[in-house]
Amino acid sequence: MTADTAPRSRTPLLLIMFAALMAGAGNGISLVAFPWLVLQRSGSALDASVVAMAGTLPLLAATLIAGAAVDFLGRRRVSMISDALSALSVAAVPVLALTFGAQVVNVAVLAGLAALGAFFDPAGMTARETMLPEAAKKADWTLDHANSVYEAVFNLAYIVGPGIGGLLIATLGGIDTMWVTAAAFGLSVAAISALRLEGTGKPDPGAMSDGVWAGIVEGLRFVWNSKVLRTLAFVDLAATGLYMPMESVLFPKYFTDRNEPAQLGWVLVALSVGGLIGALGYAVLSRYMKRRTVMLIAVLTLGVAMTVIAFLPPLPLILVLCAVVGFVYGPIAPIYNYVMQTRAPQHLRGRVVGVMGSLAYAAGPLGLIVAGPLADSAGLHTTFLALSLPMLALGVAAVFLPALRELDAEPRGT
Repeated sequence: MTADTAPRSRTPLLLIMFAALMAGAGNGISLVAFPWLVLQRSGSALDASVVAMAGTLPLLAATLIAGAAVDFLGRRRVSMISDALSALSVAAVPVLALTFGAQVVNVAVLAGLAALGAFFDPAGMTARETMLPEAAKKADWTLDHANSVYEAVFNLAYIVGPGIGGLLIATLGGIDTMWVTAAAFGLSVAAISALRLEGTGKPDPGAMSDGVWAGIVEGLRFVWNSKVLRTLAFVDLAATGLYMPMESVLFPKYFTDRNEPAQLGWVLVALSVGGLIGALGYAVLSRYMKRRTVMLIAVLTLGVAMTVIAFLPPLPLILVLCAVVGFVYGPIAPIYNYVMQTRAPQHLRGRVVGVMGSLAYAAGPLGLIVAGPLADSAGLHTTFLALSLPMLALGVAAVFLPALRELDAEPRGT
């Protein structure tokens, strides 16, 4: 029976979606728990930046390696190994506290465990994204539809994760909250272990006969030679560097100073609810708007909303602005996924996704290095403005980037 005549089934797609939900929820809890544990001990935004940076700095190298690992070892295997190791890295927080006492879980230990978890995460994310085209075909879904729902599930994970994380911290404490994180990663492993899908096993060894490093270079070369992929990578790099400190340091600092962990969870929930609606709506939105138009609106709106947030208005207005940011930015990841999946040949798909992800992560540590000390010395208002005004400039500049017009062009054969 050929792939074209094989019976249709949504089971593989649903398993991938569930795994993404659980792994994303685990990361979402960590997004709240790690900064909270640090700020609870020292109250320093600089220390929170160090731990947040430790959770992002390994992503640059890890995502490059992850893409090659996915193409070399197989998507299903890499996804399971990655999530299992991520579970162990977060479970180490309560294990150390139980064994040696809570005092041993200091800033250095938290930074090390955050870095360890961050090193494993990209492989799982890359593996799941690269399995989507085959799963979508098996389910008889369009790729736009599959990417839209996948990103909606990812945003749902960040509703479940930070929202529950904030509430768990308020009831159980930051250390015990990490048990929930580990359990979420474990459920992701279980889902992928049940997955049976063509193209997810160990690939042809000849696809990377020159080794992992040569494979990484091949992926870099492919992205660089594609004008639209190269431009998207740098736009995402800039946007990530400007946006990440707001979510990872500035909001945690603001609500920690006010001793309001649950409110921090609600802010992150508002971002994710907006993203969930935006990502789900993309399948419909794409019928009426061009991909380039959607992306330009997203970046410009993000800059405007961040600028208003810089004045630290009342919580209800912050929640509305965060929901708007999530809504307009929700369709961007499906667009990125579609471009990567349709421009890259099958044997290069993991490396292309890895390269694009690593370039986006490259600016994150730089933004965190600036945001932490600036928040301690100049205050949150000034730091928000220092990030939001360049975001506005990025949105204006994107209007004049000719390569983005290729977002609406039909992909040429790969």
